[in-house]
Amino acid sequence: MFDSIAYRDQLIQLLPRGLAFARDSASNLAQLLHGMAAEMARVDARLFGLIEEADPRTTLELLGDWERVAGLPDTCTGAPDTISERRLALVNKISERGGQSIAYFVGLARRLGYVISIAEFAELEAGFAAGDDCNGLDWCFAWRVDVWLDDDLMQFALAEFCAGGDAGDLLAGFGALNLECLIGRAAPAHGELIFSYHTEPEPTFWFDFSRSE
Repeated sequence: MFDSIAYRDQLIQLLPRGLAFARDSASNLAQLLHGMAAEMARVDARLFGLIEEADPRTTLELLGDWERVAGLPDTCTGAPDTISERRLALVNKISERGGQSIAYFVGLARRLGYVISIAEFAELEAGFAAGDDCNGLDWCFAWRVDVWLDDDLMQFALAEFCAGGDAGDLLAGFGALNLECLIGRAAPAHGELIFSYHTEPEPTFWFDFSRSE
C-alpha cells in the first residue's frame, strides 16, 4: 500500500515534457525521485497509522497519552502489565456513562470479560412463607454480586492470595482490573455490596499430589 515505486512513478508523471527530463526509471533523475518517494511512502504509512492510534481499542504509540487524558491508572485499575489490559481499562473508562440498574452492572462486568448476576434482598414481613430468609431492615440495602468463573480464571484469581497476606487483601483478584473496586465505585452509596464467586473446578485443584507421604 505504501510502495515507494508507486510514488516514484507518480513523480515521474508530474515532470514537464521534454528531453531534459528523462522518464526512464533507470535514469539519474528517476533514481533521485525514488529517494524522495521513499520518504513520501514512509510519511504516508505513519499517517495511516494514526487511524489505529485514534481508536483506543487499537492504539499503541499514543496509549500513554490516552491514559493521561482518561486519568489512568486509577485506584481501580492499578498499573496493568499488558497492552491488552491497558486498552481494556481505557475503553471501559472512556465509554462509561453510569447507571443504577442491574443491567448496567452486568454490562460493566461483561466489558471486562466477566459474567455476573445480581441478587437483591427484602425485609421479612408478615405473611412470609416457610423457607423465606429472616432478613432485617438493613437487608433492603444489600445486594449480592455473583461472579461466575471458569476453572482457568479461578486458578489465576485464587493465586493472588497466599499465606502471610495482609488483613483486607482480596481472596480473589483479577490482575490490575479490580472488578470489586469498579463495581463498588459505581454502586449507590447507601448500598451494601456482597461478592460471591462461583466455580466448579477440577477435583485435582484442591489437592497437592506433588507431596508424598
